Order: sequence, then C-alpha cells, then structure tokens
Amino acid sequence: MATRSIDGLEALLGELGVGLACDAIQSANIKDNSDLTLILPKLKWRSEKPKDLARQAFVKYSSTPLFQLPIPDGVHLRFIFSTVTLPRLILPYINDRMEQYGRIVSCEDQSAAALSVASKKVVVEFSSPNLATQFNLAHLRSTILGAQIANLYECMGWDVVRLNYLGDWGKEIGLLGVGWNRFGSDEMFEEDPMGHIHHVYEKVQELFRPEKEASRKARNEGRDTAEIERQGIFAERNGFSKRMEDSEPEAIAFWRRIRDATIAYYTEAYKRLNITYDEFSGESQVSPESIAEVETILKAKGIYEESDGSWIIDYSKHGPKSLGVSVLRGRTGSTSYLLRDIAAVFDRSQKYSFDKMVYVVAAEQDVHFQKVFQALRYMDHDDLVAKLEHVNFGKVQGLSQQLGEAHLLGNILNLAISETRGMLGTNQSRHTEIDNSDRSAEILGTTTLTAEVCGLSKRATGYTLDMKKFSSFEGDTGPNLQLCYAKLCSKIKESNSDEATLANVDYTYLQDDPWTEALRLMAQYPDAVDAAYKGHEPSMILAYLFHLAEELNNCLEDDDDDDDGDGDGGTGNSDSSKEEVEDTNSGESPEAILAQAVLYRHARQVLDNGMSILGITPVC
Repeated sequence: MATRSIDGLEALLGELGVGLACDAIQSANIKDNSDLTLILPKLKWRSEKPKDLARQAFVKYSSTPLFQLPIPDGVHLRFIFSTVTLPRLILPYINDRMEQYGRIVSCEDQSAAALSVASKKVVVEFSSPNLATQFNLAHLRSTILGAQIANLYECMGWDVVRLNYLGDWGKEIGLLGVGWNRFGSDEMFEEDPMGHIHHVYEKVQELFRPEKEASRKARNEGRDTAEIERQGIFAERNGFSKRMEDSEPEAIAFWRRIRDATIAYYTEAYKRLNITYDEFSGESQVSPESIAEVETILKAKGIYEESDGSWIIDYSKHGPKSLGVSVLRGRTGSTSYLLRDIAAVFDRSQKYSFDKMVYVVAAEQDVHFQKVFQALRYMDHDDLVAKLEHVNFGKVQGLSQQLGEAHLLGNILNLAISETRGMLGTNQSRHTEIDNSDRSAEILGTTTLTAEVCGLSKRATGYTLDMKKFSSFEGDTGPNLQLCYAKLCSKIKESNSDEATLANVDYTYLQDDPWTEALRLMAQYPDAVDAAYKGHEPSMILAYLFHLAEELNNCLEDDDDDDDGDGDGGTGNSDSSKEEVEDTNSGESPEAILAQAVLYRHARQVLDNGMSILGITPVC
C-alpha cells in the first residue's frame, strides 16, 4: 500500500529542486515506526548535505491528507499516514480486493512489476523424499518452505509448476531390492506399505554396514575398493541397480510397486499441510535421451573422461578447483545422481519451457548444485544456468529424540497434533473460541509445525525446534495466531453482520490507538508479501502475521475492557463526535461496535491471505 503513495513526495521534492528517484523511497519499516521513508543520500543531490535537505523538506512540507508531518531522522525523512485518512483509504482498498489483496496481479493492476511476470512460468522443486530412507527434517523444511515459495510466486502472477523430485532410482533402491528379497512380506506391505518399506531398509542397512565400513577404510588407506565391491551385498545391490537400468521386468515391477505406494502415501500426507503437486517426478523419470545428450556433449568438449572404469568430470582441472572430481557413471554402468540431475534440466526445459526453475533444497547440497550449474556451463548452456536458482536453507534439529530412529511425514504430523491436543484439553476457559475437537487439534498442530519449520529468522539460519510452542497460546506461536483469528470470527458474529459494511461506518471511531496501529499494519501487507517474494523468505510473512495478531489482540483487549462497562466512553478519544454518541451503559456506542466489526472483518481477510501463502488453514 505504502509503495503506491509516492505522488505527494514528487511535489515536495520538486519544491526542493530534486527529481524523484524511486530507489530513494523505502516502504513500510516496522522497526522505525514509519510507513514510508525517503533515503536522502540516494537522491544524489550534490548541492546540499542530506541532513540539511531533511531539515529543508520538513520546513517546506505542506499539509496533505495522506501523511502527518514528516520526521527528520538523520539522512532519512520518515512519513506516517494520517490517522484521519488511513481508515478511509485502506479499508475500501482491501474491500475492493479481499482475497486478491497483496497479489501483484489483481483486478486492474497494470503496474510494470505485474506486466513483467505476466505469462512467465516457474518450476519449483521441493520436498523430494527418498523412497527407501526416512523423511528427515531437511525434507520437512524443503516441503514447507518450498510450498510457501511456490505460493509467493503464484501470488506475484507467475504460472507455477510444483514438482516433487523423488529419490526413486539408483543404489539406494537397489539396496532396498536386496533387502526385500531377504525380509520383504507382501502381507505386511499391504497392511502398512511405508512402514514395512522402511523396516526392510533398516534391516538390510544393518547387514550392509560392515561391508560399507570395510570399503571406507580401504579408500581412506588408499587401497582399491573394487575387490570389496565385487562381492557380498555390494555386488547384490549393484546388480539390482543394473537390472533396473536395463529395464528387467522383475526389477521394474518391484520398483514401480514401491514408487506407487510411496506417492499414494505422500499425496495424502501432503494434503494435511495443504500442499499439492503438479508432478511427482523423480530420478527414474529422467529420459535416456537427455542422459545420452549430456554425455555426448561433455565428451565432445573434452570434459568427460574415463577413470578406473568410471566416467568422471574433473572440476579441479577445468575449474573451479574447489568442486573436485565427480563420478557421473560408475564402473557397473549405473548413472549417478549428478548425471541425472544435469539431464533433468534438459527434460524440464523441453517439457515446461520455464522462465525460471527454483530448487528449494538444504544448504548441505550447495556444492551439488554448483556442480550441476558448472556442468551446464561446460556444455555452453549459460542461458539455462541463468534461469536456475538454488534456494537453500539452514539445518533444523529437535524432533529425532521424540520420533526415534526412523520416521515418516505422517509420524511428524501426528506428533505435532498430539502436542496440541493435550493443550486443548486443559484451561478451556482461556481459549473458548477454539473447541476441543479433533479438527481443532489437527489445525493447531499443523499450524504450529508450519510456523516452527518456517521460522522467524532468515531461511539460511539453522535452529532447534522449540516443542514448547506446540502447546502455548502465548507469544509468537501457531496456536496464538489461530486464537487471534478465532477471536476475530467471534467478534464479527457478535455484531450485526448485515449492518457491518463500509457504507455504514463512522471512521472517526478508528482514528485512535489501538485501531490505527492495526490499520497501519494492514496497509503494510502488500509490502511484506513483495519483500518475502523477492528474498524467497516466507518467514517475513510469518513475522508480519505475528505482529498483526499482536496489534489485533490489543484491539480485542481494548474492546473487551470497554464491554466491561467502565463508563469512560470506551475509545478514549476527545473528539466531540464520539462524546455525543457515548453509551454509558455498555461503554461502547453501536456506531463504535459497528466500525470495529468492519475493521475486524478486513483484518481477518488480511490474516487469511497471509495464512494462505504459508499453507495454514484458519481454525474457523
């Protein structure tokens, strides 16, 4: 909203002999308690010192309905919306857009930013669990952040393809096949497909561990590992993988059965987080033609070379040295994860003709993506590399001790829900607006998990999950956000909903704190969305929602105090129009209650919009 409030500044700067520079205008800044800031050094006006310019601007500033007097602050000039104009401006603005508020392409929006992304397509890859191994916190954070980032792109007008790139091929699946031959049970698989898959994998991993340690020891001592890997479980695993590569019917039938069961399981689990995908892809889906194209080009460029029976890229030879040496095709002829990832770029480019592709993957994979991008540069595909971005994130800890050795997404969700279920069963009087039902427990549990995994810090920051927040209606927690939303719903229901429209509002009842602070924050929502989108930082939306909920709780508490009938007129405003309509029996006039209900209705819509981006379902 504030980003559209520039016209008045143009006139002011014109009086000072300074042309408008849009990059000198900074939108809402919560820390500095301003709605718009003019950064004077960015004007590059050489005839005056910026601080002198700030003082001149303050003196020459003419009264305007939009802003209060600006505040000189060093080299900044800070502007705050007029409390008289703000409710008359922001509430109709939100009312015209409602669920479209905060979206860059909404209604008649023909801004340069909107037009720049019109018809552009982005592929967002996120979650990407492995068929055989546990769903860890890196997968969980990729799932939640990736879905939120995809929603931000969609909010900004992009055509979004949500893609789940499963780890469904290669040696891990070969090892699972070996395990199935030893420990697999059709009966147990039918009863609990994912649980049995992971049980089998754990058992074969235990058998395989001594061989892996022997191979690792030989490698560390500089000895050839080929002899070790030609026998035992190594040989069985590699053989099963090769049979998959060769499309042997029995191996493919096993792989397809496991893959189908995995997709069915995760599809249902993702729904609980309001996440859907346009495609469940995977390493198995990379076309042989693209793999062959990658190898052919790399060979022609002199980049691809044979080494001890494997085919490699020696990045240290071709640059940059820090990337070392990577195997693309092993001694047995099996393709590596790296080779498949490089080839997948070609497949996706051909299938989707994307303008951008974003990989939401943990920071531990930084080097892997550097290798993918560099290999494409070796192949003279700088055009493709320019469209690719690895959006990484820091490590999260804190669930393993509750879940034990292995866990799935459903286990994690059930744990979160069990934590909130206990909270709902106690102190019901503190959250009467939220009932003690299975639905409420599910929503509060997934809300808290989403909020905790998203985090309030930048995504690159690692941290430990705070399980106490799963059972708290206090502070910056998922339950407290939902409680605020539920209170708004309750207040709206209590009012005469047919009368609570903009046409009937007396805005003078919204010109004082705490109402104006809530309105200022509501006006800042589009800027919060824009900043989150540009930085791939969904945490900025979460921080915004927590701040808005805090201000709305102040309004609700003030409203409740007035309902107690203290006889002081309720709002504390000295405006004569309010004194005339004071209702000493209830502490609030009908006009005041109606105006507040309208604010609550529009504030709820802003919360709704932000929660939708984060994948959070409102509790009511």
